[in-house]
Order: sequence, then C-alpha cells, then structure tokens
Amino acid sequence: MGEWITQWRVEFLGREWNFVDIGSVVVVFSLHCLTLLAPFHFNWPAFWVGVALYFVVGVSVNLSYHRQLSHRSFKLPKWLEYFFAYCGVLSFQRSPLEWVSIHRSHHQFTDTLKDPHSPVRGIWYSHIGWIFDFRSRFGSYDARLKNVGDLKRDPFYRFLHYTYPLHAISFGAILYAVGGLPFLVWGLGVRSVIFLHATFGINSICHTWGRQVWNTGDLSRNNWLIGLMAHGEGWHNNHHAFEHSARHGLEWWEIDVTWYVIRFLEIIGLATEVKLPTETQKKRKALFISNNLNNQISKLEEKLETEINNGKI
Repeated sequence: MGEWITQWRVEFLGREWNFVDIGSVVVVFSLHCLTLLAPFHFNWPAFWVGVALYFVVGVSVNLSYHRQLSHRSFKLPKWLEYFFAYCGVLSFQRSPLEWVSIHRSHHQFTDTLKDPHSPVRGIWYSHIGWIFDFRSRFGSYDARLKNVGDLKRDPFYRFLHYTYPLHAISFGAILYAVGGLPFLVWGLGVRSVIFLHATFGINSICHTWGRQVWNTGDLSRNNWLIGLMAHGEGWHNNHHAFEHSARHGLEWWEIDVTWYVIRFLEIIGLATEVKLPTETQKKRKALFISNNLNNQISKLEEKLETEINNGKI
C-alpha cells in the first residue's frame, strides 16, 4: 500500500507528482486558506488558545523530534517522551519517523544536492518546495526511513507514523467543538501556518542570512528572528557546530525557549544525560573571521564542482 502511494504518479507543471506530493499541497493550501479567515473570526479566547498551542506544539517539535529523537541530546521518562512526541504530531510536520529521517539526512549531506532541503537548489526549494517533492527527499519508497532504525523498533512511533494525519485533524475537530470557527482558525490554522514557516525558515533563511560564529564548513547561520519565532531553533550555526547539544542559544542573549524547558525538566529530575558543548569543543570550532570566509566558499565550491563532475548537476 505504502509503495503504491509513492509510485503512482501524474505529470503536470513540468514534473511528476505522486500521492504524497499532492496530499502535501492540499494540506498546506488548506491551512493557509483557513488562516485567511483569521480577521473575520477573531476573539480574545481564540487568540490566546492559538498563542498557547504555538508554544506547546512548537516546543514539542523542537524538544522531541529534533533535540531528543534526532540527536539524542538528553533522555526523558518514556511517558514524557511520548507526550512531547504526540504534541509534535499536532504540528502538521509529519510523523517523528519521517521528520527525524529527513533531519538526519540534512546533517549527513548539508548544503549538497543530497540534502533534502538544500539551499543549493534555491530559496523557494529550501523553504517549502521540497515539501512537495517526495522523490527529491528520498529518491524512492525503499530509500526512506533507512536512518531511523532506532525509532522504527518502537511500536509507539510506528503507530504515529501510520496515523499522524488523523491526530491533527481530530484535534481540529475538538477545537471546533469547544470554541467554534474562531478556535479552529486561530488554534489550528494561524498557529500551524506561522510555525510551519518558522520551521521552514530554518532550512532556507538560516542557510542564507545571519551570522556565522563557528567553523562548520557549511552555510548555516544564526538568525535572531527565526530564533524567536522557532523557540530557539534559529541559532542554527550553533546547532551545526554542536549538533548533539541540547542547548542552541549558547550566549545569554540568544533566546532559546526550548532549552529553558529542557533545563527546567533537568532541574526537577525528569531530563537526564543532557549534552552540552565543552569549552574545548568550542575552541576547536571557533571561527576566525579574518581567514575563514574564503575557506567556507572554497569548500562549497569544491562540493559543487565534485557533483558537476559526477554528472549530478
């Protein structure tokens, strides 16, 4: 069944689309249409529901999908790990298995054509275009999820993988039952669209604009706006320098709401084995502006030249 979903194709707009691609377009388009209703269905309770869910669901994606499941930056009791993962499913950012698989591939092939949302393909593609192109992310159905064997062994994550759209849709029905269209528009539409673009901005904006303070050999940048919108994920150069760190905002002024939650959980004894970069690691990665810019450009040019020579461009 899963193979049929990805192998069935229809051609339009100059490329082939499979069922997953079309489904992604429908979901993203529907959420944006729902968001356009926001000015006509505003009330303060709905607004604050949207704000609260933006924090709870957004932090859950960062804390669970990204920092715990993708990078194993800390450990939580299973009940709490599953709670955050379930809240993350309500974000419309796919299942934990697929999200983690894509992100691990991003770190393995950063800023090359094998990067699932590579900026080499352009700002549109790295921001949102990759969402609508299953083949560019995985190549084939068999190639997907090969780097998440640790998660596939867990029945809970397998369950979420095969049912994740139902949870977000059911949650929308609950919002509508509780507060009518205003709760649905603000608690599902507005909240989801803003955080989707904040997350997409990490892939596009944070590989294009911002500051590099660490020698990572890629295009990752620290961007304060995405840092604020994505609860600390915008300190992206920090993350690429120390990908296993539970903390992304390494300076006191780099606001990292997700880290504050992890730190609180550590203080009360729920988060354990929390990983942070050592001073020695920081010194090794320190970026010396006077000579490193040319090195960064040279490395990227070498990567592109290699791919051109191999016939990949």
